[in-house]
Amino acid sequence: MAENKKPHGPEQRNEGEGNRTAARQYNEAQRRFAQSGKVDEKAHEAEHALETPERSVLERAEAVGKSHKRAEDPEVTRKP
Repeated sequence: MAENKKPHGPEQRNEGEGNRTAARQYNEAQRRFAQSGKVDEKAHEAEHALETPERSVLERAEAVGKSHKRAEDPEVTRKP
């Protein structure tokens, strides 16, 4: 019978809810992207995607994501 063995390589510590390491890595990746100068390009690509048959796929993905939310930030849904 095979034993459950940990994968070789750097040991990953379970930080539980609020994983600071993952948050730091995500924030760093977002900072690098924002500074890369590609934000406008990607925004235009996303806008264009809404004018193609991909729109239904994107809308379905958005609906799935929203169905998992607990509570949305009122600033996001607030009417001007």
